[in-house]
Amino acid sequence: MLTRRTLLAAWTFAALAPLMARASGGRASERTVAAIDWGHLETCLALGIVPAAATELRQFRAIAVEPVPPPEVADLGLRGSPNIELLRMIAPGTILISDFYEYQRPLLERISPVVNLPVYQSGTPPYALAEQSTAAIGKLLGREAEAQAYMAAARAEIAAIGQRLGQLARHPIFVISLGDSRHFRAFGADSMFGDVIARLGLRNAWTDATSYSAAAPVGLEALARIPEASIAVIGPTPPEVQRTLAGNALWNALPSVEQNRAKELAPINHFGALPSALRFARELDRVFGSQADAG
Repeated sequence: MLTRRTLLAAWTFAALAPLMARASGGRASERTVAAIDWGHLETCLALGIVPAAATELRQFRAIAVEPVPPPEVADLGLRGSPNIELLRMIAPGTILISDFYEYQRPLLERISPVVNLPVYQSGTPPYALAEQSTAAIGKLLGREAEAQAYMAAARAEIAAIGQRLGQLARHPIFVISLGDSRHFRAFGADSMFGDVIARLGLRNAWTDATSYSAAAPVGLEALARIPEASIAVIGPTPPEVQRTLAGNALWNALPSVEQNRAKELAPINHFGALPSALRFARELDRVFGSQADAG
């Protein structure tokens, strides 16, 4: 039975087939890859690999922002339920997933070989796992030299940013996202942001347990427990919160806000790999660098 989704998949495949064939040397499935996980998508792009397909590309461009997927990457739809019809038509040589999508393996393996490269595991700082996944993608897709060079450049740049932000180490720093006008989520040691904070030589003000992500929503008043802390707000902030934040009495009463130690960062993929780690370090440098220089 032809469905709207099937027809759309067929149309998309027909439009993309010539590009895929040229990229793979004539066989659409020979060296193509599909990325279900955004961390693997951004890693592929950073290594100069253009996936044949990936998920939620519109959202990726708004939240992860960079690297930018070129228009020839087919959009498979939701990460949690990718368009299987389109994926079957593309027939990539490999489908990349992470532990988040292991439950999809039985279905995906009917189409192409599936490779699970974990980055986030509870209680484990993810940067080293992101390096391992980067090296694995490089080896799998013939970009080993590029992967090694990218990892070395990322480590060097993060170290250099850490040197510039040395003065910021006088204060611990909360890394949070705002869910509504009264609550936040805090990123702990086993998040990518928490791991990068440590690699920059800074102290994470959030020391409670987390599960490879941000802690469950907490009231804004919790940010006042460490009045000397700085606050880095990871975007995107919901538009309604953004509109009302300047007049939010609870937010403005926080010592970090009163003393101009609360800064909003650009959107960053919360579950990203090395490109997101680098973007986060650069954003900290951008918004806190002059403050660190001033001491």
